[in-house]
Amino acid sequence: MSSKVDILRKIKQNQPDSVTALPDLKVLGSEKFDVLETYKTVLKNIGGNPVEVSNYEDIISYIKEHYNIEKRIVTTLPELSEIAALDWKNDDPHSLKNVELTVIKAHFGVAENSSLWVTDDILGQRVSPFIAQYLAIIVNKENIYPTMHQAYEKIGNQDYGFGTFIAGPSKTADIEQSLVLGAHGARGLIVFLLG
Repeated sequence: MSSKVDILRKIKQNQPDSVTALPDLKVLGSEKFDVLETYKTVLKNIGGNPVEVSNYEDIISYIKEHYNIEKRIVTTLPELSEIAALDWKNDDPHSLKNVELTVIKAHFGVAENSSLWVTDDILGQRVSPFIAQYLAIIVNKENIYPTMHQAYEKIGNQDYGFGTFIAGPSKTADIEQSLVLGAHGARGLIVFLLG
């Protein structure tokens, strides 16, 4: 008998008699706090910029005022076609290397860490939020959950090929403990809080 088979046999023989139920975690996140204000505070603390808007026209105005719209801007949202290209989703991902700003919409956000849940069905291409110089993500205010526990309950049974939580601009302090923004992705993140 090989040692692998022997180890697996011993593990099988030494299983617990009963399965313990997982703890009820519904109590986590039940404390009352202002979800939107917490989201904005945490986002600012990790280097992002929250911007409250009422509609897509406000988003267009903000982008026109704060970004050079002569540079390449891409989006997955037809509402922003006035300022951004929509015809890039089938391009070679390498052709996105000159994108100044990518604008996408998140499924929801999480207040405790200011993360935003995005999946491949809304990204256009998986690389789009990570290759652009700057990233803007739109999330509806009412779609911000207090904690990751509520977020995991939301995504637990969803069907998606790729999904990720994005929080703040890309940053690292690995080299000589100097903070570098944009090392592995976007140098800046704007979160448009819609509603």
